[in-house]
Amino acid sequence: MAIRILPNNLVNQIAAGEVIERPASVVKELVENSIDAGATSVEVTLSDGGKSLIVVSDNGKGIDKDELPIAVERHATSKLPDDNLFNINFFGFRGEALPSISSVARMSIVSRREGSENAWKIEVNGGEKSDVIPVAHPRGTRIEVRDLFYAAPARLKFLKSSASETAQCVEILNRIALANPTISFYLTEDGKKKVSLNACQGELFDSRLKRLTDVMGREFGDNSLLINAQRENLRITGYVSLPTLNKSNSLYQYLFVNNRPVRDKLLLGAIKGAYQDVLAHNRYPMAALYFDIDPAYVDVNVHPAKAEVRFYDNALVRGLLVSSIRQALALGDHKTANNLDLAAFVQDNIPSFGQNETTVLREHQPVSANYPVFQSAIPQPRRQVCLPDLERKSFSIKVDSPSVETEDEVGPLGLAKAQFHDTYIISQTEDSIVIIDQHASHERIVMEKLKASLLAENKVATQILLIPEIVDLSISEKTRIVEAAEELQKLGLVVEEFGSTAVIVREVPALIGDCDIKALIRDLAGEMAEWGKGFSLTDKLHTICATIACHGSVRAGRKLNINEMNHLLRDMEKTEHSGQCNHGRPTYVELKLKDIEKLFERR
Repeated sequence: MAIRILPNNLVNQIAAGEVIERPASVVKELVENSIDAGATSVEVTLSDGGKSLIVVSDNGKGIDKDELPIAVERHATSKLPDDNLFNINFFGFRGEALPSISSVARMSIVSRREGSENAWKIEVNGGEKSDVIPVAHPRGTRIEVRDLFYAAPARLKFLKSSASETAQCVEILNRIALANPTISFYLTEDGKKKVSLNACQGELFDSRLKRLTDVMGREFGDNSLLINAQRENLRITGYVSLPTLNKSNSLYQYLFVNNRPVRDKLLLGAIKGAYQDVLAHNRYPMAALYFDIDPAYVDVNVHPAKAEVRFYDNALVRGLLVSSIRQALALGDHKTANNLDLAAFVQDNIPSFGQNETTVLREHQPVSANYPVFQSAIPQPRRQVCLPDLERKSFSIKVDSPSVETEDEVGPLGLAKAQFHDTYIISQTEDSIVIIDQHASHERIVMEKLKASLLAENKVATQILLIPEIVDLSISEKTRIVEAAEELQKLGLVVEEFGSTAVIVREVPALIGDCDIKALIRDLAGEMAEWGKGFSLTDKLHTICATIACHGSVRAGRKLNINEMNHLLRDMEKTEHSGQCNHGRPTYVELKLKDIEKLFERR
């Protein structure tokens, strides 16, 4: 077949396949155009998840009558005044969005410039333009997109359900809204309001945190750390969550480069690295980070949907991001996520333990198997329960004689009063009760001491085992342990080959004392298998330290005397990142006295 030039309508449909993947792509392109036009309010309306109808209205500067026919042509734009692709200060710049959309859908544009007597309308169906006609419309632009992919039915069948497509549109609008807190955004689908974000007032950081709270939830606003760092031509601002506030995936990590939402592997990897020793490897922090950089040092023209960027100096960006997050975590290292809501944690009625109830005025709601869920402490009628029934429910609290510590020696975590179920320490401060997980807190203490010892001496102090421990492994596990023996020795584990399928452990880190050595070696072998070939234990230092610390810490179920409890609390107060264990779980929970008094209606 002879070489030929493709017709324009086919060229546009091919281009549309790169830019317009689904209704959310249309919403993204049109909303970004509205922001480029200086809009302060953007409204999006969907029908059938955007497959039948997408309407984007704004109060921006509008488009002149003479420019409307040009606006729907390929590569027509007002956003590259100097034709310099390395000086891009707008979201759109390729001039592809409107022609791409109009080539696969029925599109109409109504727009009015400020000061113009009339608004003007143009329609484009499958690439065919109508004449421009006058209509009534306030200042701004309204774009309707109907029957998306009617001209490309093969693409239409790959779209998901209406609910799924709506969710994608909501997600993309939320991302854009996070980067533009001074603009109002609204999204309605089939008459139901899905997004309603009013413009935020105040200084940049205040308005940004308000918008973040609206989108990511109050929990993030209450448990986030400020990031504000600058180096050379790069500035990073935003917020990251405390390690104890984390998610099972990275979808709650929002990244913006010059206010453009991106999903960049370099940046996501840097966030993961910054949290490596305070968060489990399968958990992800929440974050909203804004990178302001000279446009000459970043290329946003490397992806059709502009979802990825390329930095001139990757090392600078990654180094500043990691250091700024770690600095924020260090400043908040004793904090734990303030996610204990007593109104949702304490059930405001006495449960029934028997049949001796004299009155039942309110139905008792069963307690969750995972976690005791409490209702609001608003005064409500209560059950009447006989005391003998309560006495039949047995539990134990270990209380020792008072510590020799004086009040002057007591730190923020207070003075230990009891051990509950041989697992939790209960301490008292001036205005609160603190419940400490003894294993989680000691795990963090041991890990930080291991890291400090290794940093100071390049080798952890060891303890020789009176009876060396022989650990049976599979051939592959034994091979991995033996190959890493030299580096493990620096971490305090002296391991030697012992037969064809076993290793012998002769020394362990002095800090961990008694521990299940067999379980420790097997866990290390499993982690090495997960990392695959080419890994370096030096690079995985924090993970190895976390594993050793976990196996060598005070276990749940171990009885402690009052002096041991207080010694643990004082160590916590001196240890970095003691608000969470090595896996990102909280080490303590604080109950304020004023909240407890509300439960008993004392206030």
